Amino acid sequence: MLYLHFGDEREEGYWLKCFKQQAPGLQVVTAKDKLAPEAVKWVGVWNPKPNFFKAFPNLQGVFALSAGVDALVARDDLPSSLPIMRLLDAGMAQQMIDYLLWVALTLQGDFDLYLQRQKQKNWQPELSKNPTKPRVGILGLGTLGIKVAQKFSQLGYSVSGWKRTAAFVEGVEVLVGDEGFVNLLKKTDLLVNLLPNTAATNKILNKANLEKLPQGASLVNIGRGQQLVDKDLISLLDTQHLRLAVLDVFSTEPLPENHPFWAHSQVIITPHIAAYTLPELAVEQVVNNLKRLAKGEKPTGLVDSTLGY
Repeated sequence: MLYLHFGDEREEGYWLKCFKQQAPGLQVVTAKDKLAPEAVKWVGVWNPKPNFFKAFPNLQGVFALSAGVDALVARDDLPSSLPIMRLLDAGMAQQMIDYLLWVALTLQGDFDLYLQRQKQKNWQPELSKNPTKPRVGILGLGTLGIKVAQKFSQLGYSVSGWKRTAAFVEGVEVLVGDEGFVNLLKKTDLLVNLLPNTAATNKILNKANLEKLPQGASLVNIGRGQQLVDKDLISLLDTQHLRLAVLDVFSTEPLPENHPFWAHSQVIITPHIAAYTLPELAVEQVVNNLKRLAKGEKPTGLVDSTLGY
């Protein structure tokens, strides 16, 4: 039996429909169903509350219904030996590409400047120029990061990426280690954060790091809000060291009404919508992993709890 748990119950109906279509023999239940907790072997979740898993004594594994798993690792109610499987990509990469292209084109066309001038009722066109593609630096080359990096490379952008271990990504300069991190920052005009949320990445977007970006560089954070030091970003925007910040994730969500980001002319806010999980593709991955587990095979997207992703 698979138990589905969502923060938003409005999504449940469509997810159940997808499971019925792709795995008609699988028993899938939600909180609306009467069930014996001991019968639940698998759980599919999004950001469960503390002690959620204590209700299921015979749990064999957990499916994260998202790419991020920071809400599932190092929990008191979840044994470290229990397998956690994350989604590798469920339609999210293409959505991220579209989002980031919007940002890149905004910078190339100076549309961020015109949005600021509109609020000021300032009719001031920029001087005619040959649009220059920003050099793109991507922090985090996992499944999603690689697809984003390769697409931007194919579109003619100069792309660098940083990850924990060395790897080959066609069309992309891959940098590793502390030295690689600094080198990426120094030659990046558009920094994209896609890192997983771990102890090592917490507050990584701080003043000491962000000021290594060239004058006039911009930041996009679609990783996690805990990785950004808000006051440091505001300081670098106010001094014009950074041009623009496009933020989709925040340490507190929804973003509090009194947060200075709301009123800052060089900050664009989106409400955690850079990439949604598409149920059809997510269910396909869950069903395929259940088949692999039944055969004694290693599932895809298996989380290393020591790394946090």
